[in-house]
Amino acid sequence: MTLLSILDLAPVPQGSDVSQALANTIDLARQAERLGYNRYWLAEHHNMEGIASAATSVVIGAVAAATSSIRIGAGGIMLPNHAPLVIAEQFGTLNALYPGRIDLGLGRAPGSDMATARALRRTLQGDVDNFPQDVMELMHWFEPANDDQRIRANPGEGQSVPVWILGSSTYGAQLAAHLGLPYAFASHFAPTELMSAIRIYRETFRPSARLAKPYVMLGFNTFAADTDEQAQALFSSVQQAFVNLRSGRPGKLPPPMDGYADRLNPGERAMIDQALACSAVGAPAAVRAAIEAFVAQTGADELMLTSQIWDPAARIRSYEIVADIMRPMALAS
Repeated sequence: MTLLSILDLAPVPQGSDVSQALANTIDLARQAERLGYNRYWLAEHHNMEGIASAATSVVIGAVAAATSSIRIGAGGIMLPNHAPLVIAEQFGTLNALYPGRIDLGLGRAPGSDMATARALRRTLQGDVDNFPQDVMELMHWFEPANDDQRIRANPGEGQSVPVWILGSSTYGAQLAAHLGLPYAFASHFAPTELMSAIRIYRETFRPSARLAKPYVMLGFNTFAADTDEQAQALFSSVQQAFVNLRSGRPGKLPPPMDGYADRLNPGERAMIDQALACSAVGAPAAVRAAIEAFVAQTGADELMLTSQIWDPAARIRSYEIVADIMRPMALAS
């Protein structure tokens, strides 16, 4: 059975602000729990006007406080931005507050441009090349401490926080397989190496105390509405956002624009078609067919659905449609 979960970038729609975006996130998490989704993750991005989850662990705490059973986590924490001990303390605290509900996904990208990365870290000594060592150090802080250990993660020490490796290339697949950790691939915006990464992860996986066999979760865009035309309009917001970002004009999430894709030049159209290839857009039957085809192609153990929809009510409605059409085979409850 392929489980369904939600990745929320806490989008800030045009005409709104961060406070309302975070209220929308909490509302969506409550609805996700009601609908039976397996987990609810938030992502770390910085210096982006249209994303409100930069302080990811803080938002995770707010979402966990507003829900009671759904798993809450980071998809992910960009570990080069942080000292592993700090993340162990943060997620140890979260797990102490909400036992058995916290996940920690780790990525090696900065989640920002290099100037912002420097501002976050003050120096670039902790860079992506140290990522494997940082992951192992972080997992060490969660282990029970030795009697003579001078530095301890408290909270953190002895906490059973599941650690995931995130990636958009074969690098993360190799690391996750080597460490025996679950693997989440960012196919919702970077699908080029998807099948190669899955193959490498499964073929080279080494069982560990944390995970006995490979477990793959894949990002997937869903834009569901009552009609194909309505869904295409919803989809146009993320299409605009990608074009704006790649053109050096990032901003808040734009409202829908009918016929937007038809107005793009060939280069822009090819870019969004490639980046957003792993998407289900349409009325219920079309969305179900697309999800089932993607699962058949990849053998995903779990899908992490993301829906960058400008109207919060339409976003909830999209997830309701997906829950309704996939419930017999995919939801956790």
